[in-house]
Amino acid sequence: MADWLIYGANGYTGELAAREAVAQGLRPILAGRNGGAVSNLARELDLPSRVFPLEDPAAVRAGLVGVAAVLHCAGPFLHTSPIMVNACLATGAHYLDITGEMTVFESILSAKKADAATRAAIALLPGVGFDVVPSDCLATRLALALPGAISLTLAFAADGGSFSRGTARTMIENLPHVGAVRRNGKIVEVAAAHDAREIDFGGRLGKRWTMTIPWGDVSTAYHSTGIPNIQVFTGTPLAQIRRLRRLRPLIPLTGLSPIKRYLLKRVDKKVAGPGPEARAKARTYLWGEVVDGSGATATATLETPEAYYFTAVSALAAVREVLAGTVAPGAWTPSRAFGPDFVTRLPGVTAGEVHLQEEPDPPAG
Repeated sequence: MADWLIYGANGYTGELAAREAVAQGLRPILAGRNGGAVSNLARELDLPSRVFPLEDPAAVRAGLVGVAAVLHCAGPFLHTSPIMVNACLATGAHYLDITGEMTVFESILSAKKADAATRAAIALLPGVGFDVVPSDCLATRLALALPGAISLTLAFAADGGSFSRGTARTMIENLPHVGAVRRNGKIVEVAAAHDAREIDFGGRLGKRWTMTIPWGDVSTAYHSTGIPNIQVFTGTPLAQIRRLRRLRPLIPLTGLSPIKRYLLKRVDKKVAGPGPEARAKARTYLWGEVVDGSGATATATLETPEAYYFTAVSALAAVREVLAGTVAPGAWTPSRAFGPDFVTRLPGVTAGEVHLQEEPDPPAG
């Protein structure tokens, strides 16, 4: 297997990916800007390492010499991905990341970046973790089941687990942008908890209240399916949804630099991410629905392991596929690169059947 590199290997998810890689018999180069942390982990895992900062484009290019692919795990990707993508284009290294940020997806999946990747003979693959492999594959599966669908709704909810520090920091960095949907092909900002609904995820989770969030599929599902109207929901207690709606007038204040700095400091002190026992026990459930112009629907569910463990396994599977030469040069969503069945080839994933309903239910009464 060609040499490849995990950047941000000392972060929560990067370290999970590094440890899982060793468990699978892989030997990635571990890299990051924190020399002490990266070197210590590399010694523990008996892996090669490199240290270089993302703030210096020349140093990043030098750090990728001889590398066939980069799994980029250092967020917030809004700030870190442009330099890494450009370095990959310059050095001929395939680029993969675990982002869930819409602005990053829109940038990397643009025609301009796709053309640049084709000329460089590399693949650009953002979002090869829980954001957005399972939901992207589910969306494409539903779109294939109901050609001509004009709207797509996706939802996910966790049974156990919690956020990592990196995820929380990314959420804060993106404030005050707390809501987005796609309407008629365009991404539109909406209020926090713009919509709420109760969804039956099946399995041991059952029915849960959910609310809309600006999840990555608002971007990627459009590139994968062409469906022009998309919204994504996440499981949230009804009391929390109501509280968030009451706080809407204050949300613009979260974009102020002093408030962001305060929130980031709180995250650094308080948030660590789920431990091994939580990752082993937690499960994540997804549900999706597409609707066509006549009112016909297709729905399906998906169940995966805990999101961070899933991310490590999914990202490594994506690296294997890219290094095996199965992905053409260009910029791709997961389902376009690997097919909608990619998620079901991963361990611990269970896909429900697609249910088609050709006519809408008659109104009550």
